[in-house]
Amino acid sequence: MSRLAILAREDAPAASQPLLDAVEKQLGSVPNLFRLVASSPAALEGYLGLNGALGHTLDAKTRERIAITTAQANGCDYCLSAHTYLGLNLAKIDDAEIALNRAGHSGDAKADAAIVFARQVLTAHGKVSDGDVAAVRGAGFSDAQVIEIVASVALNVLTNYINNVAETDIDFPVVSTADAA
Repeated sequence: MSRLAILAREDAPAASQPLLDAVEKQLGSVPNLFRLVASSPAALEGYLGLNGALGHTLDAKTRERIAITTAQANGCDYCLSAHTYLGLNLAKIDDAEIALNRAGHSGDAKADAAIVFARQVLTAHGKVSDGDVAAVRGAGFSDAQVIEIVASVALNVLTNYINNVAETDIDFPVVSTADAA
């Protein structure tokens, strides 16, 4: 059971209700993460704003790969479960690729550069080397895309930490970070 309240739409603060309605319109349901964060309209608005903006930049496969590698590294079963589901069903990433993503890699050379860089951003707390930046640029990522990879890592760290603190009830097929990829 979640340690923090997972709110029903009608119990959410008034400022969160239209945001939850927008999530439901987009996804067809409101996953527990959004209902959890809804207790803070500011946090929900900030999360949705950055998530929406990044949805117009890096492609869906890259965003899901970053989310999977970040969730695995941070031990967030909720996010690993959610992004494994989204990766398989929306981004059309196969099981073998998801296993590689959980290990901080990809079977695609360009995607691998993004995932390796994202993992380095995470583990080095942003203090990456000149070589790390050169490698991701060398794979064809622009400076804007490098910033978007960093922003994607940060966004996923936010949800990983929220879900780890809350021990959010998982409402996706469960994938455990403790299980071998």
